[in-house]
Amino acid sequence: MHRSGRPATRHYGQGVTTFVTAAYCLLRDGRLLTVRKTGSRRFMLPGGKIDPGETAQDAAVREVMEEVGVDVSGVGEPLGRFLDVAANEADAWVDATVYVAHLSDEDAPEPLAEIAEQRWLALEDEMPDDLAPLLRNHVVPRLREHLALR
Repeated sequence: MHRSGRPATRHYGQGVTTFVTAAYCLLRDGRLLTVRKTGSRRFMLPGGKIDPGETAQDAAVREVMEEVGVDVSGVGEPLGRFLDVAANEADAWVDATVYVAHLSDEDAPEPLAEIAEQRWLALEDEMPDDLAPLLRNHVVPRLREHLALR
């Protein structure tokens, strides 16, 4: 369990699992960084499961550093908590706490660890079909609203 008291994985009836995760929306010039993990065809946010003893933000910061080599510690703000079908696991859901950070020109994300590919997504464009459900159904719409309020 992490500090909030929530377990990193929850099991509900009939074999349904929910992965408790954290991620960052990394923005630059109206574009969102998305990543595709090795073995997956879906693009998602840099992030991952929350380890025991970690807060959601600690996990998100750690995962961003591991996956794209960008240090977002001490920056960003919460976007929200979202629940949807997992992109890469059958009969599973993802419960994700998502943060937003604006990258500087000096930040140079690159695919590391289990990341096979990264892609910048222009937020004003139509969403591609290969986005993870959580990103397509919840995060991008909320992010568009969030940025319009600024």
